[in-house]
Amino acid sequence: MLKSTNPTSLLLRIPKLASSVFAGPPSEKTGTASPSKESSSRMSTESVSASTDTSSSIPPPTTQPLLFPTHRKKNPSHQYHPQHHAEGAPRKHTPRMMAFPLGYKEAAHQWWTSLSSRQAEQNVLSFIPHVREATGPSVGARLLDLANTDPFGQRVWRSSMVQLSGKNRALNEFSIEREGEDVDNTLVMLHGYGAGLGFFYKNFEPLTRLPGWKLYALDMLGMGNSSRPPFKVHAKTQKEKIAEAESWFIDALEEWRKIRKLEKFTLMGHSMGGYLAVSYALKYPGHLNKLILVSPVGIPEDPWAVNADMPEPETSTMAAEFTQDQESIVHQTPAGQNAEYVNAKASDKESVASQPNTSTTPPKRPLPGWLVWLWDANVSPFSIVRFAGPLGPRFVSGWTARRFNHLPSPEKQALHDYSYALFRQRGSGEYALPYLLAPGAYARSPVINRIQDVGRQVISPKTETTPEVQEHGFPIVFMYGENDWMDVAGGYAAQEKIKKRIEKELLEEGGAEKENGSVKVVVVRKAGHHLYVDNPEEFNEVVRRELKETMMVNQRRRN
Repeated sequence: MLKSTNPTSLLLRIPKLASSVFAGPPSEKTGTASPSKESSSRMSTESVSASTDTSSSIPPPTTQPLLFPTHRKKNPSHQYHPQHHAEGAPRKHTPRMMAFPLGYKEAAHQWWTSLSSRQAEQNVLSFIPHVREATGPSVGARLLDLANTDPFGQRVWRSSMVQLSGKNRALNEFSIEREGEDVDNTLVMLHGYGAGLGFFYKNFEPLTRLPGWKLYALDMLGMGNSSRPPFKVHAKTQKEKIAEAESWFIDALEEWRKIRKLEKFTLMGHSMGGYLAVSYALKYPGHLNKLILVSPVGIPEDPWAVNADMPEPETSTMAAEFTQDQESIVHQTPAGQNAEYVNAKASDKESVASQPNTSTTPPKRPLPGWLVWLWDANVSPFSIVRFAGPLGPRFVSGWTARRFNHLPSPEKQALHDYSYALFRQRGSGEYALPYLLAPGAYARSPVINRIQDVGRQVISPKTETTPEVQEHGFPIVFMYGENDWMDVAGGYAAQEKIKKRIEKELLEEGGAEKENGSVKVVVVRKAGHHLYVDNPEEFNEVVRRELKETMMVNQRRRN
């Protein structure tokens, strides 16, 4: 599955690979261009000269550099020329985004004076409205202050490291609770690959408006600001390697659950966090009230991904993660099956969902050669940031500028700083990726082959004195963006498998009284793969409805 890598070869290829990873190939649809002086074909030479030229001119460490420098010269090619248009009518021209918006000097300055990952996280969390950090001279004074500033109750947030067993194992935890209220329900949020809990900053406040809820957001082990122990897989067979890689993350989650003494909770995971949420539900049954999978990775089955003797997949829509311009995603007219589902009449949604493999499915794209090479060599994109030194922030700006360009400038800057602070840290959990997914985000153990068993596991086996205790399903929600590069057809297929399992359970004796399972697919408008930040208003409203539903169900059970 994985190939060994010659370190010398890797070092020689880093500049070119970094150019591809964080800038991506030019695309007319995304509004990006191939800058003449910043093309990947010349990056190796420029990297060496830039590193030399800026070493003696680094500004004093006073402020962080701007992601979009204001002193950049205008490109003459961006000027309007009437002769370029047949009718000669004046036309407003929007300049294309540069591959790497952060200049060499600004990049070197950020590398030299970069914020700590903790401070970068705090800067992002500072954009959360109303909710205050749990500090103050006294409880009474804090509650009075909260009562005057928070329109949705007296909410406070806390950030802490939760120590786990073993050496260098701890989870970074962010929580919000309502002071003076009993906690009746709990929401736990998991981020995607290589990300961190700070990317949910637009969701924390809206999702904690409901009384009786406590929210936890976690950095997965080896990612974000959690501890980063060495990642090693000792198994021999592919099946065992997959199980060991999954357990590396979900065993830590289960240990954290026990420390926090949570018996039941709602689990929400984005992208790889969604994939691991499914793995957690199967290995540690009996603890979930609801599972919310936000653009989960690894659902569809691909024959190349699950067979180690076959070549790796060569096509995927995953390339869009590096090439799509988020501003265009938020504002463009949707296309593909995700949009067809959104625009379908209520009476037609079932037929759309039951036929996932239609001509409207978003087409796959050839995978860049650099991506397959990196994947096979188990070299993460973050390794390039670490090896690049002073050029690291510049490479990261190629991704952050596209991913967050629809946000206000202060938030874009804070998210860029946060991303770089995370990406440059010691490699750890990121190295699990090729054990779980093949190139193109195809799972080696596809979720579609396991999803029908989620919520159906034996909690405790039968003994001589006690009967068997088994799960009888719980609600599962799939969420996608209408411009998502993650094909919603996988969610549709999973929905059908879960429905068939529910129908089977209902036919058994007493099934109608025991059955608690349900499934739905939700598509959020004006959003892509990162729907929680693309259209947070609609995303938060959908999740709040799910939380209200869970709260009502739990109240009925208690009564």
